[in-house]
Amino acid sequence: MNKKNILTAFAFCFFTACIFAQGIQGAALQAGEGQLPLKKVVILTSGLAYYEHSGPLGGNTSITLPFRLDAVNDALKTLVINDPSSANPSVTYQSENTLIQTLRSLTIDLSYNPGLADILLRLRGSEVEITAPTVYTGRITGIENRQSMMSPVSVTAEPWLLLSTADGIRLFNLNEISSIKFKDSVIEQDLGRSLDLLASSRNSFSRQLLVNLPGTGRRDVSISYVIPSPVWKVSYRLDLGTANSSASQTALFQGWAIVDNDSDTDWSNVQLSLVAGRPSSFIQNLYPPYYVTRPVLPLSIAGTAEAAAHDSAVTYDQSASAVYSARTAREPAPSAAFRDMSNLLGERHEEAEAQKAMGGSIETAAGSAAGGQFEFTVKNPVSLDRRMSAMLPLVESQIEGRRVLIYNGRGSSPRLGAVITNTAGMKLPAGPITVYDGGVYAGDALIEFWNENEMRLISFGEDLSVTASASDTNTRIVSSVVVSGGVMTINRNLAFIKTYTFINSDSASKQLVIEHNKTAQTELVSPSANEQTTAAYRFNVTLPAKQETVLTVTEQRPVFERITLLSLRPEAFLSYAANQEIPQRVRDALQRAVTLKQAADNAALSVRNIETQRERLIGDQDRIRRNLEAAGNQTQQGQEYLRRLVALDGEIDAMTPNLEKERNNARAAQQEYENYLNNLNLQ
Repeated sequence: MNKKNILTAFAFCFFTACIFAQGIQGAALQAGEGQLPLKKVVILTSGLAYYEHSGPLGGNTSITLPFRLDAVNDALKTLVINDPSSANPSVTYQSENTLIQTLRSLTIDLSYNPGLADILLRLRGSEVEITAPTVYTGRITGIENRQSMMSPVSVTAEPWLLLSTADGIRLFNLNEISSIKFKDSVIEQDLGRSLDLLASSRNSFSRQLLVNLPGTGRRDVSISYVIPSPVWKVSYRLDLGTANSSASQTALFQGWAIVDNDSDTDWSNVQLSLVAGRPSSFIQNLYPPYYVTRPVLPLSIAGTAEAAAHDSAVTYDQSASAVYSARTAREPAPSAAFRDMSNLLGERHEEAEAQKAMGGSIETAAGSAAGGQFEFTVKNPVSLDRRMSAMLPLVESQIEGRRVLIYNGRGSSPRLGAVITNTAGMKLPAGPITVYDGGVYAGDALIEFWNENEMRLISFGEDLSVTASASDTNTRIVSSVVVSGGVMTINRNLAFIKTYTFINSDSASKQLVIEHNKTAQTELVSPSANEQTTAAYRFNVTLPAKQETVLTVTEQRPVFERITLLSLRPEAFLSYAANQEIPQRVRDALQRAVTLKQAADNAALSVRNIETQRERLIGDQDRIRRNLEAAGNQTQQGQEYLRRLVALDGEIDAMTPNLEKERNNARAAQQEYENYLNNLNLQ
């Protein structure tokens, strides 16, 4: 037998080991003493699912639980074992880097896909029995490559086995050896174990936890865990019937839940519950091994004295870090095996094959509260193969519903809609609603989480038989004026007015709901809203056939203006006094203030005029004095300057009493004006 036959024999051993390992895994999952069937599944909208296996077991039992690689961390974090008769349960599993490390630790290292020559070369000194075609027994000495003439123009190197036998060292062409058997049982066992490991790891996306339950007697056991799962979805159908009336009526309401079984376990008669809620959850890497890096310190061993040359003295010592760096540079580096093991900690795998879909038909679910969440339990057991999906009925009920039109101020036509009330007897999660009207598809709508007996408004299309428009205007209206302490406060209402206009060209009247968005920091004046949300007022309006309908919505916000009256100029007083929005009695008071202000200003002006004239005379005096000093007192010109200087003194002295009088008048007028404003009190 040649080298090809040898490789075929090894491939056969590998294939046999794969089938054997698969048979072991399948046996653990089939019905039998060590089988614990899946009984309950709870899927949450937070991306997790709770699985519970339960059933009777007897004696010492091991349960195999298959998981996707990305679910192992959650399984290790949440696994709960309830076995009343087992005092020492345990869970074993293949570590993330066990495969390569274990393969490298065995006498036959298959971690790098070696050839036959490589395997024999690594086992030098081992005793083997070969058939070539005669049976020979000896110890492997080595592998030698010899050139062989395959054709007149082709030369190739062939491996030869050097075998130390009782007759000496013999050479055997590997291509002519039909079988090789190791005499060392340890090598045979390691070969079998290597093949088992390779067979069990052929699926890099799956891992298995082996739950060991030592115990005696027959007892009921349960195992539960939480692993990642696709969120369950919900979709609704609303059939408004065939009636065209918009009066209150009932509508058929259906809800369907869409679930996916992407686990590695088939569901067979499983109690399925669906939970709507947002529990806090996180992932912790419990599956991969963690290693703590420790510092490597040199041995404290005194060495021999070394010869050294000494430099001349310096004023500083060398850095201790340089000495440490030189010392650590001589320390050995971490081993290659440790580096490989560390690299394995970061390995991650992608998801397995994509999910498929299938249909399902069972009775509707029953709803119940589950702590801060809400749980829907499917009434009949569910069977669903792994990697399959199903759509299950969640609710079917007659609910209150009536047709309406909806307009929010945008667009040229109102939207088709309905007012529906949750009378299904359970809270319902958010989802899309497919609406049918008169047996025909009418459109799609969306609804948020829906409490029991709560009324909701949904829209699913546009009504082109009704045209709509909206216009905005703003006004500022004085509501009151208060004068007190010299301050006038004008209170105004800032009104936001929106006018909605509708023209119904249909031959039938229609019911319309106007959703008017609330204006910030305002209150509704008119009309009264039928209902309101946190962001909008809703008004119910009837649109008669072939007519135009107008609705005006007014909101207002109070604003105020504060004016210090003493700082106003007369023209500002006149402006406020002429404002027809200000009450008449306030305008009369402001007009009186204008009169007093003008009198005070006139008195002050008179004082300024006299002071200006007096200052001019004093200026003339100063000029004449300078001229007098220049001309001298004895000259004719000097005598003239002296005469004029005396005359100016007389004029200035004559103005002083009048100036003082005008000053008193100005102070009195200003005081009267200020007292009037300060004492003015108008509500």
